[in-house]
Amino acid sequence: MDDNNITTCGALEAVLFAVGEAVEISRLAEAIGVDKQEVLNAYEELAKKYDENGHGIRILRLDDKLQLCTRNDYYDILIKLVNIPKKHVLTDVLLETLSIVAYKQPVTRLEIEQIRGVSCQHAVNKLIEYNLITEVGRLDAPGKPILFGTTDDFLRSFGISSMDELPVVSSDKIEDFRRQAMEEASLTIET
Repeated sequence: MDDNNITTCGALEAVLFAVGEAVEISRLAEAIGVDKQEVLNAYEELAKKYDENGHGIRILRLDDKLQLCTRNDYYDILIKLVNIPKKHVLTDVLLETLSIVAYKQPVTRLEIEQIRGVSCQHAVNKLIEYNLITEVGRLDAPGKPILFGTTDDFLRSFGISSMDELPVVSSDKIEDFRRQAMEEASLTIET
């Protein structure tokens, strides 16, 4: 940086505040005129500062991006001032569909339906509406089906920085799920 009055922390804070959305770390480094590690050091310093002093804002890392945002504790106060919609309620169907997308992405609607065993058009549309999943491409197959993946809002909503932080499902648990599904599939309805 050329100007002695400009710090990396101050520049990072100013850029993220002005942009208002997640920005790639490499783009931040280029704009500020420092290397990526210096941006990450500034991020850690700001995150610590905001957490220690009870600020109303926080800085988030979302995979390879950073974002400045309001701390969740102040959401109820904020909605009194601006017309922000309440957080969406995720039903079991939406959570199940979302977890399939999160763990299998990129994934087509047909693949989701094969896993769930039922149509998921409504669930996929709702998750897109809630900006938790999005189109990430097209499968190179007949009809070019849409591939879905999670969004930055998904990471923010579940309080994780990257998909690497998703809980790992053990092979024992997967076997339990498979056995339960087989038992459910073999049930008969008596009339």
